[in-house]
Amino acid sequence: MGFPKYDGNIHPDEWIKDIQKYNNIWKNNYGGFLNTAISLIDPTIKLPTEINDIENLRNALKEDVSFKVFKITNKRKLQSLKYNPKKDDKNSKFILKFRKLCYNAEINDIEEQKKYLYKSLPADNNYTYFLTEFLKRMENVNSMNELIKEFEEIITDEANLIKHESTVTLKHVPTGKYLTSVLDLNYTTRGKNQLVFAGNSNLDPNALWNIRFFNLNNKNNNKVLASYTETSNYLLHHKVTSRPLGVPFTRDFDGNNPPRYNLSPSSSNLEVSCNLQNCYDGNWEISHSKLENHQGYLKSNDTINLSLNNLNGLYKGPVRFLRSHDIQFTIENDTFQEVVCHNETVGENDEWCIELDKNFNS
Repeated sequence: MGFPKYDGNIHPDEWIKDIQKYNNIWKNNYGGFLNTAISLIDPTIKLPTEINDIENLRNALKEDVSFKVFKITNKRKLQSLKYNPKKDDKNSKFILKFRKLCYNAEINDIEEQKKYLYKSLPADNNYTYFLTEFLKRMENVNSMNELIKEFEEIITDEANLIKHESTVTLKHVPTGKYLTSVLDLNYTTRGKNQLVFAGNSNLDPNALWNIRFFNLNNKNNNKVLASYTETSNYLLHHKVTSRPLGVPFTRDFDGNNPPRYNLSPSSSNLEVSCNLQNCYDGNWEISHSKLENHQGYLKSNDTINLSLNNLNGLYKGPVRFLRSHDIQFTIENDTFQEVVCHNETVGENDEWCIELDKNFNS
């Protein structure tokens, strides 16, 4: 049986705990457990001549220079520890390593533990959420258990954030049908643009959208997270056509008359389509449908309203909201649930649940 020896590369408390498992084997041997434990210590570690019990031994090991080096080494490892959201998909391994290093370096003060965990978080623009949320949530944390719990919640929340170029779906809340468009399926009305409708309750590739956004105060588009208060959005039909979602219109060349919009097939609201033409209003503003003046980040499973924010300045009328309803129309022998833009009172038919598609955002 190979008994664990002590050479300064393990915490004394941990080593003593390990060898105490063999106490029953050694207690009847000559010299007993204490002498056997001393015999397992590397000869380069000099102990005092009088050690009367296991606690004296523990204290002696902690006074030796090897333990001081051990703690410094683990503190250095802790300083260089980095959390990588892409690689550390199993957070338990990262947390285990963090806790182990704190234990080995005997860093027991919670404020010091917070500082080391904070320094391990990614600091580039793609992951600013980690830093801001950490500072916000850690103020009242008073124990390692609370620290890890809050860290896990931040990681979980971050995985559900809508980011620039995320692939999403938009599910109409009242009917449970997904916002959908299909290549080469067009309206038969003026413009004959690519059709947009509320499709199936089951997800299919034609209901996937790429969200692209930019900060209204920052034209360099270097923000990665979608904020309710600062972001204008484009929704591009995912991969199949890559055409933007919006409202097409025509305008006279001298600009004296307001733009003329295509009307939807059944309710005579504004037509919503996917198109590539220049005269196209496709700058969407997102607001939380349940929380007025919500200030946070856009997350998967949020219930939202989408409205045209008139960023291009071509349309000066009221804000128009994306809506679906039970009104249907037919093209040839197929029936479709209408999607429109309107300027009426906002209600439940204007509610959409935005969801990350995990197959494209993993």
